[in-house]
Amino acid sequence: MLDKSVPYVDVLMHRKSNTPLPPVVLPEGYSFVPFQAGDEKAWAQIETSVLEFDSEIDALLYFQKTYLPYLAELERRCIFIQSDAGEKVATATAWWNYTGNRRDPWVHWVAVKPHYQGKGLGKAIVAEIVRRMVEMEGDRDFYLHTQTWSHKAIKIYQKAGFAITSEKNLYKYSNQDYEKAVAILKAIEANQPVPQ
Repeated sequence: MLDKSVPYVDVLMHRKSNTPLPPVVLPEGYSFVPFQAGDEKAWAQIETSVLEFDSEIDALLYFQKTYLPYLAELERRCIFIQSDAGEKVATATAWWNYTGNRRDPWVHWVAVKPHYQGKGLGKAIVAEIVRRMVEMEGDRDFYLHTQTWSHKAIKIYQKAGFAITSEKNLYKYSNQDYEKAVAILKAIEANQPVPQ
């Protein structure tokens, strides 16, 4: 769940090539399943449950516009964690973005339903999406965008080999507030007052 009690600042993260793959440890009672037509509703439900969208309709419209035109890629690149009961409880997508003419692999939309957080599912899906990205894209540099509101997830990304980057103008992000983001995250880590 997003922590909206702290200021929102974009955070860009970079995983360099030749970084060891994190272990994929999926708790018993869960499995990875690929996206299939119709799963956009489950995706919208998961992303709305963690407050990334105000409504499932908004999430669904975003997904339909951004990803559904690339259905064959979506089936390879979007994964879920599903419970033994058949409920999709987490998702992540191995996508790409362009910085100028350069196409870079980016992790998109990692989320675990709040009721299922704290079970190791976030670590598992991040490790699995990184493994799949290396398989699809080769061992190269990867990126992801997150925000200070996701400070708990940032720790998971760091364990998977990502580091906060000061690189400017990646995809659509200027990253001009890098220093502010780092200051907020350090304050949270030290349990100090967060700079506004």
